[in-house]
Amino acid sequence: MVMNMADSNSLRATFKQRLTHRERKFILIFGHVIAVLLALGVSLLSWATEDDWLGLSLSFLMERPDTWFYLLPLLWLILMIPLYNEREVHQFQKALRITLTAALSSVAIYLLIFFLAPAKTLPRRGVIVFFIAAAVFTLLWRRIYARLFLIKDAFINTVIVGAGKAGTRIAEIINTTEGVPYRVVGFIDDDPVKIGAKIEGYPVLGNSDRYFDIVEKNQVTQIIMAISNHLDDKIFDALTRSEERGITVTTMPVIYEELLGRVPVHLLNTDWLLRSFYDMSHSSLFFEIAKRLFDILGGLVGMVFLALITPFAALATLIDTGRPVFYTQERLGLRGSTFNIIKFRTMVQNAEMDGVARPASEHDSRITKVGSFLRRSHLDEMPQFLNVLRGELSLVGPRAERPQIVKDLQREVPFYRARLLVRPGITGWAQVNQNYAAGTEENTVKLEYDLYYIKHRSLLMDLSIIFNTLKTIFGLKGR
Repeated sequence: MVMNMADSNSLRATFKQRLTHRERKFILIFGHVIAVLLALGVSLLSWATEDDWLGLSLSFLMERPDTWFYLLPLLWLILMIPLYNEREVHQFQKALRITLTAALSSVAIYLLIFFLAPAKTLPRRGVIVFFIAAAVFTLLWRRIYARLFLIKDAFINTVIVGAGKAGTRIAEIINTTEGVPYRVVGFIDDDPVKIGAKIEGYPVLGNSDRYFDIVEKNQVTQIIMAISNHLDDKIFDALTRSEERGITVTTMPVIYEELLGRVPVHLLNTDWLLRSFYDMSHSSLFFEIAKRLFDILGGLVGMVFLALITPFAALATLIDTGRPVFYTQERLGLRGSTFNIIKFRTMVQNAEMDGVARPASEHDSRITKVGSFLRRSHLDEMPQFLNVLRGELSLVGPRAERPQIVKDLQREVPFYRARLLVRPGITGWAQVNQNYAAGTEENTVKLEYDLYYIKHRSLLMDLSIIFNTLKTIFGLKGR
């Protein structure tokens, strides 16, 4: 009877409290889909009321809108990719800025096309109403989502099992990361010295013998396992019974990845590469083909822009510091193969006269005046589209590093060479999330981003990275 009562108490947690991070993100994106479909319906209704002949009927839907009109929702969902971060829902000003920019720029571009096209060949009201309605419904949905999930009774009551290095680190991350939906009630640890102490502001509530008492008393709906060494049978049994009761059991690396978008390199055992990373780093043949086609398309578009900016970049460089305009440098590519990367020159001639390979730093004295602008605008990367068409680079991937730098860093940073398992990219997850990486600590963080990308890469993630890169380019925030 006591066990049944405990089960009942565990399951009394609210529906919102039992939702995992991925489930909340799914709800957020699904709401965006519903919002854009509602916008499509409003735009079709508005268009149909303008048409006295058919009205809103099956005939109208089949005969009047062209196929491309029904693809507008997909375009809008792509434009909204930067907003699919569940932890940033509370940043309404950011959502407002991105949504209004997308709507206004889309309307402006379409009106330009509309007035240049032959008369009466393109609709006007339906398209404009769609983008306005999409913006309104998107912002309205995000307000609703925030009201549902950013209140205290929607936070997930969480216990961290293990108050060692890994447990302390994940507690620190939860404390310092905005928009985290977890309410940590404390730790469980078998070290008698730690019981009763506070770590990162959270108490060590007891040992594994009090596991279920702690879970039931605090209405815990999530357990974070932060024990990196041997797991004894008692804890394993308790975790299994927790899952049976409907309590979510997850591990520290998973939460670390969800909150920071990185892999915790220094908190992982060496056999992690064999047990987890290698399996998840393998991609399907379909993805590889789709990514290559995406690279070719992006490379061709990039070559057009390269042709347009090269005369100006070349002239500015020649006036500033003379020849050469371009420079090539040996880099490591997929599986450690070498290739020569092509860039606009941004440093003084003979920047490494002593032959020692040095990565660029944030205030590098070797960077020229023109080179500084090219770097901040990322225009120095444009010639790399030729490397993309050759298949040496991808649009998105880890940064291609020089062989000597890789050789040095793999001695200092665990798993560093694992970033060579995928084709390097012009831009990447680490590039849009981090400044210059000069020392060992910064390169470790950079690697954490790279390994996260390798584990979770997808075309949707690539699009998100490209959008963030474009935002950096137009804001002249490159490095």
